[in-house]
Amino acid sequence: MNFDTIIAFIFMFGVLVFIHEFGHLIFAKRAGMLAREFAIGFGPKIFSYRRDETLYTVRLLPIGGYVRVAGEDPEIIDLKPGYHIGLEFDHQQKVNKIIVNNKSKHPNAKIVEVERIDLDHDLIIDCFDINSDERYQYKVDRKALFVMDEKETLIAPYDRQFASKSVGKKGMQVFAGPLMNFLLAIAIFIGLGLFQGVPDNEAVVGDVQVDSPADEAGLMTGDEILSINGESIDDWVGFVEYVQERPNEEINMTVERNGEVMELNLTTMSREIENGESIGQVGIQRNFVEGPLSAIKFGFTQTYDVAVLILQALGQLVTGQLSLDALAGPVGIYDATDEVVQTGFLNFLTWTAMLSINLGIINLLPLPALDGGRLMFIGLEAVRGKPIDPEKEGFVHFIGFALLMLLMIVVTWNDIERLFM
Repeated sequence: MNFDTIIAFIFMFGVLVFIHEFGHLIFAKRAGMLAREFAIGFGPKIFSYRRDETLYTVRLLPIGGYVRVAGEDPEIIDLKPGYHIGLEFDHQQKVNKIIVNNKSKHPNAKIVEVERIDLDHDLIIDCFDINSDERYQYKVDRKALFVMDEKETLIAPYDRQFASKSVGKKGMQVFAGPLMNFLLAIAIFIGLGLFQGVPDNEAVVGDVQVDSPADEAGLMTGDEILSINGESIDDWVGFVEYVQERPNEEINMTVERNGEVMELNLTTMSREIENGESIGQVGIQRNFVEGPLSAIKFGFTQTYDVAVLILQALGQLVTGQLSLDALAGPVGIYDATDEVVQTGFLNFLTWTAMLSINLGIINLLPLPALDGGRLMFIGLEAVRGKPIDPEKEGFVHFIGFALLMLLMIVVTWNDIERLFM
């Protein structure tokens, strides 16, 4: 394995997932939701750091990430009447810790039997003192801690839970992840445009390779190619396609230089590609236009163009024009990243931007467990005027996640087979 590729892949994966989940996190906080965890990866924790209300973790399996918002709390059990719990209080005699087990480790806790507990709306505990059998009602602090197996978790009053927010705030919190991926791609393309210039759509000559057919024919930087063999050339793509289809052929170019039109004759070179086929080349590079306005425009137009290509590929996948073999998982992406890294840092940045767009689009597909699936349920809530039963929605997302993991396994297996073919 190439060490540079490993570092580049880890960096790229980390940035793409971080920026996606950061979008979810920042909009959750702006909406007043309690974000319990910000995770990069899945599975066992290999690093964790708590700041304020949120636990930041890096997990073992590099297959995504998540932001866990209050309301999705499997570690907070439902305390029913008859449970014995320990209570600790602040100076205002409000409950600031609820100890579920290992109560002997908390000698200052008051042990009570639960009669009724509401940690969502009223924030009260009705209980009996197990020693005196007296009945008490205690108010619970909004930032009280729930202690289970010596692990402390903030309680979440209903107004801090995902379900309590408006359809608009919930939708924005879910959409923010893909949105950040698109913004990252725009920022990268703008940066590339500022650094190296913006590819000119016109058929204008950039650098000319020494001793190439173009150099021998007298082509110069800045020449605009108007036609070849009498056929009009409208843009750079049209020029490249025309030349590539004619290896080792003599062609006549009409070019404009400083307002003067002239004709040049040359014979194209031939370069062999896959399957023994050859393409024509003349030895010139694309022209680049400099300027901040051009770079900003390039950031948006390039992101749009890449998104269209990805959507077209997805459409071909749905219609059967492409098979599952065309998909790539982590192994395939690593292999492609290895090839890109060898071509230079700027190409690596372009590849990162393209993957960021791909991540944003894939996450917006209306499939369970993806952001698009969650947006679909939020849309149904807007139409119905009430949310779907959380248990039913959770079950659908669970099934969707399982199917996605199965697809990941199949795609990864195909990637591995391709590596050894």
